[in-house]
Amino acid sequence: MSAPFTTTTFTIATFTITILPQGWQFTAEAGTTVLAAAELAGIRLLSSCRNGTCRTCLCHMPEGKIRYTVDWPGISPDERLDGYILPCVAVAESDLTVQARAVRTGV
Repeated sequence: MSAPFTTTTFTIATFTITILPQGWQFTAEAGTTVLAAAELAGIRLLSSCRNGTCRTCLCHMPEGKIRYTVDWPGISPDERLDGYILPCVAVAESDLTVQARAVRTGV
């Protein structure tokens, strides 16, 4: 006699990111950087190095909580306190509102 079949369902957390002033919204799966999630949604944010050093993507985050994928992102403690983030190495830990220059890519 065989054991009953059971399934395990895994839920991946997702967060809503809103880009201001456009009001565009997209979702980011847990562990995906803000920059990568934007690109998957067809939104291009300014970027260059993608490793947190060049600061091209620096933008303001008036609402939300993030963590960084690198130990020493190129952002000062004062900038962090003022709500600035580097989306190329920032991962959402809540819904976010981000003020950033962005364009739609049509993806």
